[in-house]
Amino acid sequence: MGFASGLRRRAGRWRRAVLAALVTGAVVFPLSGAVRPEIPAPAPASLAPLSASTLAEAYAANRANAAEAARTAAAHDDRDRAATDRSLAAPARHLLRFDGRGSGRVTEVLGDLARADRIAVLVPGSDTSLDTYERFHAAASALYGQLVRQAPAGTRTAVVAWLGYETPATVSATVTTTGRAEQAAPRLRALVADLRAVAGGGPRVSLLCHSYGSVVCGRAAAGLAVDDIALVGSPGTGTDSAAALHTGARVWAARGADDWVAHVPHVSAGLFGTTVGFGTDPVSRAFGARVFAAGDGGHSDYFKPGSTSLSNLTRIVLGQTKAVTHD
Repeated sequence: MGFASGLRRRAGRWRRAVLAALVTGAVVFPLSGAVRPEIPAPAPASLAPLSASTLAEAYAANRANAAEAARTAAAHDDRDRAATDRSLAAPARHLLRFDGRGSGRVTEVLGDLARADRIAVLVPGSDTSLDTYERFHAAASALYGQLVRQAPAGTRTAVVAWLGYETPATVSATVTTTGRAEQAAPRLRALVADLRAVAGGGPRVSLLCHSYGSVVCGRAAAGLAVDDIALVGSPGTGTDSAAALHTGARVWAARGADDWVAHVPHVSAGLFGTTVGFGTDPVSRAFGARVFAAGDGGHSDYFKPGSTSLSNLTRIVLGQTKAVTHD
């Protein structure tokens, strides 16, 4: 009995120490990701409700808005932002949403959304913004290319790169709490509803959630009309188990062998009116997800061309679940 009591006391001290470290990091470094001034840009385009018939109109309006944002950024001598906005305004880009103000919001489609049988939605993690958008776009492009190559004949695919929320900075007050995820979740749910409205015929929809994006997916998951939720490089979902997500979707999880997120403490507690930490490790047996192989990659390598993780994510999106490999 004394030994067991000692273990419990030590576990309690460890838990408090971890939470103290998380809170200290949130308090000491809150400004590290917020040094850039607000970027001026026009308000988002006013759009009709999304449907297959209004899709081309939405694309055109958002490209025009991105072009105007590029001119505004250039007038304020922000060459990098102007270049990003100009790239998004190109005729080949398909933007469901665009807002060039501040850190920026973009929802971009790769493929023919209106006719897709399989749709993958990429939900990004911390430090993703218009200033880093091309890196996020590269991940979406790699997935789309793999889907095109791997899809059975006659299967049509689309990828949606969803930068639809203000992501936290990696070192900030917000990255250890669920606050940004709770704000983002209704927007992710609205996106899925839009995709269902545009793509007739009941396409298969998968959420691929990276890093802090898995917290967003965790907050949005309950009752959401998606078929699969894949968590990669996840610090946790804010819940203790896959069952606690209250989703009918298959829940998957993977972590690369060189991913630093393995060392993030998997604890969760209410502090100062918010929740600090994200609960059970999604790749643990206790969480109850379908754990798949992600190879030897690091935290930013899940969508790297030729990687084990990208191959398995592609199989999940295509519904080829028996072909998904495991460690």
